[in-house]
Amino acid sequence: MLLTHDGDGSKIVNIKYLTILFTRILILSCLVRSQDKLIDTDLEYPVYKPLSTDRIISRKNYVDQLQGFWLGQCIANWTGLITEMDKIEHPFYTDADWKGPDQPNIWGNYVPSSNNIIDYYFIDKGDVWSADDDTDIEYMYQYLLDYHNVSILSPDQIREGWLNHIYSNESAPNNENFLWVSNESAYYLMKEGLVPPFTSEPENNSHYTMIDAQLTTEIFGLFSPARPDIALQMAHLPIRTTAKYDAEWISEFYVTMHSLASAVPDSLLIEKKLVWLAKEARKRLPDSAYSAKMYDFIYASYTTNLDKNDWEKTRDQVYQRYQKNSTDGYSYQQPFDAGINFAASLISLFYGAGNIPRTIQIGTLAGWDSDNPTATWGGLLGFLLGKEGIKKVFNKSNFSDAYWIHRTRRNFPDHTPGMEGEDTFQLMARRGIYIIDRVVLEEMKGGVDLNKDVWYIPIIKN
Repeated sequence: MLLTHDGDGSKIVNIKYLTILFTRILILSCLVRSQDKLIDTDLEYPVYKPLSTDRIISRKNYVDQLQGFWLGQCIANWTGLITEMDKIEHPFYTDADWKGPDQPNIWGNYVPSSNNIIDYYFIDKGDVWSADDDTDIEYMYQYLLDYHNVSILSPDQIREGWLNHIYSNESAPNNENFLWVSNESAYYLMKEGLVPPFTSEPENNSHYTMIDAQLTTEIFGLFSPARPDIALQMAHLPIRTTAKYDAEWISEFYVTMHSLASAVPDSLLIEKKLVWLAKEARKRLPDSAYSAKMYDFIYASYTTNLDKNDWEKTRDQVYQRYQKNSTDGYSYQQPFDAGINFAASLISLFYGAGNIPRTIQIGTLAGWDSDNPTATWGGLLGFLLGKEGIKKVFNKSNFSDAYWIHRTRRNFPDHTPGMEGEDTFQLMARRGIYIIDRVVLEEMKGGVDLNKDVWYIPIIKN
């Protein structure tokens, strides 16, 4: 009892009981703090003496940002899927079609949605976000890095991961393995024994110019905050699993932007941040490449357009200039091309101006493989905003946190037994922190302060 009686019947505090109670509270508090503290038990955390030039990044804030990345990707991916392959030539969708009826895609099908209306796609608490090819390969790469306790995957680790976690069409439920074009070719080349980068060599893979690597490798930029040099090393073989030349360089453009998202000047408004990131990433594109010329043309079209809401003008110019007239050395082959979808993504990036709902809206209406560019910018903007920021922007607090990886992939641990799906964005983000810890320590030669919960990122001079 907390209270007891003395000899005259008055109540006094039982000191012994109070001491035991406080001791138990202290022990419980320590246990809670140790559980909340993100410590990778497979990693040694040496003492690090920070340099005055080191960039300091909060690990705690990064957890929220990684959750924002996954949530933003899923919102944008599934919104873009509503119009995927609906429009690959004139007449395209316009702003007037938003919240209007979805049209059938080039195969005559509709992507399942609640009402076949072109609008934002949300999953609420109590339900689960389904994996798709814009998120599931990145999920697999995060798992492989964590499983092997490495920062850079080997060719054999990539091949074994693909074969273990991706179905063949022959073994998949309903004969659907959720792979297309270059990913599909690379998978079957791996079954024959090839490993990256040979799975993207033109003599082996005729689809090396397709979009695939753009939607499977952006996350490597987030695994190397503020250090695109390390991010590009990490992403090199995953990119070269399926892409070469312009398709490879475009993927590196996205990886660079995601890495530099942790280095963009805080003083800039969100619109200016994205322009800064894009200009920095543009340096990765060889000036002679069609991808560089595409970027320069689209940015010029945007900056000279007096009506910053008229994104359709630039989209129609892209269609005429690149799909119809094969300008700047680009030759349109399929609506899955890396080039035409890079162009569409830049339109939504610049005209979206850092507004995630507007960016997703433009990407969804722009045409071609519309779920891929939307997912890319939904993830990047989601990272910049964080999970809580996304809630504020959409004025919605009940987003689902659950993720169903086994919809499209296989053989992953169930991190949420008893719940629908196998994972949550929070758990995915926490495991992502462990990967970054290793990258900071082993690749960057920086430091992790577990007490201050920060990374010290050594900055290299250009």
